[in-house]
Amino acid sequence: MKPEAITLKSISSKYIKFNQQDKQVNIRAIVVLVSSFVLMIGAAFAVYSLQDEFSKFNFERMNTSWGFAFFSVAAVLFVFGSMTFMYDLYLYFKYKPIESVSDEELPKVTVIVPAYNEGKQVWATLKSLAKSDYPKEKLQLLSIDDGSKDDTWFWMQEAKRILGDQVTIMQQSKNMGKRHALYRGFNIGTGEIFVTVDSDSIVNADTLRNLVSPLVVDEKCGAVAGNIQVLNNKKALLPKMLNVSFVMSFEFKRSAESSLNSVLCTPGALAAYRSSAVFACLPEWIDQKFMGKSSDIGEDRALTNMILRQGYSVVFQRNAYAYTNVPEDYTGLYKMFIRWGRSNVRENIAMSKYVFTDFREGSKFGSRLLFVTQAVKMLMAYPFLLFMMFFVITHPVLFISSTLLSILVVSSFPVFFYAKRYDLKEAFWAYSYSILYTFGLFWITPYAIATAGKSGWLTRELAA
Repeated sequence: MKPEAITLKSISSKYIKFNQQDKQVNIRAIVVLVSSFVLMIGAAFAVYSLQDEFSKFNFERMNTSWGFAFFSVAAVLFVFGSMTFMYDLYLYFKYKPIESVSDEELPKVTVIVPAYNEGKQVWATLKSLAKSDYPKEKLQLLSIDDGSKDDTWFWMQEAKRILGDQVTIMQQSKNMGKRHALYRGFNIGTGEIFVTVDSDSIVNADTLRNLVSPLVVDEKCGAVAGNIQVLNNKKALLPKMLNVSFVMSFEFKRSAESSLNSVLCTPGALAAYRSSAVFACLPEWIDQKFMGKSSDIGEDRALTNMILRQGYSVVFQRNAYAYTNVPEDYTGLYKMFIRWGRSNVRENIAMSKYVFTDFREGSKFGSRLLFVTQAVKMLMAYPFLLFMMFFVITHPVLFISSTLLSILVVSSFPVFFYAKRYDLKEAFWAYSYSILYTFGLFWITPYAIATAGKSGWLTRELAA
């Protein structure tokens, strides 16, 4: 499928359209940020004004057996959460990315880019990879069209025409899913290291060499997670919010996990794997099933889990950046989170089967702590959902005001963290995102647990 001809008139109309969209996004951004602060400040005033009502509610709760039991559990979880946060903070400050090794030390790398209905974006992805500051003779670039229904194959052919022997392109006979596209790449690739990059992502020039360096300096390292940020964070409000969330998830949380040599998920957008570790679990990975059904989601988390189980360490490279597109509307966002949530349920169950065994030489404390933390979140999802519903029905004003005040307090850390690392103005989106997640996405984890056996990518559709 060939795209329509580009004319001066079409370029001009698109420029005007994008300029108008930017203005609309900026206006909406100001409205949302101001509204977020009005809600949180108003909640703080309400909590101050309703102190007697809060005292009465807590007194009544403490004088019932169920209320006392819930308070006790909540107190234990609060202490546990506070201690793990402080430990994460310590691990974050302890973390240091591995410096890039020399050209001579760099191994041969196979970069695999699976693509489905990605349109022109796949060309931008391949172009950014081809510009990498990595020895050309050591870089094998594979891109696989997984039966796209749009013009993805055309743009892959354009990339091949321009880049020549730097890239190899191929098509699946039909749409088989991302896992099968990667499987084909793993079997064709000749590199000592496999790197996977999503077709809606672009990378910095030094990303590849930074990403693979930990695998060179440490033979016990089996996989490396890249540092993912949002590419389309100027186009809509949700990407702005998600960019702050991604920085917290990667630069804070994964830095802490990396200090324990136990990053739980190497992201599909950018990850590196030792080829021997991949081939050791490749048959199991491609044939993985859950509740009797073939797994067509969570291929990155599953591969990470299987590599951890082999005794390898999995680390994070903060200096290896990739920028990826994220959903710009609520529907796309919750579908993405449901997919991630179902994968977490499946892989936590798989992890429970080995994490308390002697699966690794040396300390296994980090992996076990991370597993317990994940398991607690899953186990408490329904009790807290029931409590929240009870609280909303019986004391709606107390619930809303106390929750918004909690968001103001708790979300201040990601605001300060993002401001310190990047930009103060953008950091305030952490507040808006927390409000959205608390009131609009709270149901994701319970729903993902209840539907963990369901298949489906949910967000695979034609690119706009």
